[in-house]
Amino acid sequence: MPQPTLTELLNPATTALVTQECQGGVIGPQAGLPMLAEEARREAIPNIGRLLAAARAANVHVVHCLIQRRPDGRGSNNNARLFAAGKSFSADLTPGSPGASVLPELGPEPSDLVLTRLHGVGPMTGTDLDSVLRNLGVTTIVGVGVSVNVAITNFAMDAVNRAYQFVLPRDAVAGFPREYAESVIDNTLALLATVTTTDAVIEAWKSLAA
Repeated sequence: MPQPTLTELLNPATTALVTQECQGGVIGPQAGLPMLAEEARREAIPNIGRLLAAARAANVHVVHCLIQRRPDGRGSNNNARLFAAGKSFSADLTPGSPGASVLPELGPEPSDLVLTRLHGVGPMTGTDLDSVLRNLGVTTIVGVGVSVNVAITNFAMDAVNRAYQFVLPRDAVAGFPREYAESVIDNTLALLATVTTTDAVIEAWKSLAA
């Protein structure tokens, strides 16, 4: 059975562009992992901005998924090295803070949805994302953001397990080190997702609008 084309997958009525942790405390000025933030600024953030503009113009659903942490840590994970390391980061992920908010250059626009979580390593755990997407009639997710090391990979697997098509513009995600992230995309995510580029997604939306 042939793989569906991008124009078949990216029908605006059934597609959502979902940003993962595109927030100040992760890849912005308050970043707890400066090396990841620097890598994201190199290519991913500018391309995410382009995708958001194209998605809104094409009436594609836009959802921002954010991680937050209460000052007392209640409700957040403590069961992996990643979470232990996170406690030593200077990033403030307090709900309502710049670190826990969407990067200003990315939104949110009034039509965007913003979902938050205190728990888990991906945007489908501890959020209403799956239910919200189903309520919107979404069958294809275009996933962007960080990090390929953990959250984006988890996101793609969770989405596939829930029967979504997952489209991954490889130049709109980031991980560190870069070479490792590229290897994960080529050797793992390419088995689960339709791996493509920002330009190809934008061109598909333009052609569908025409």
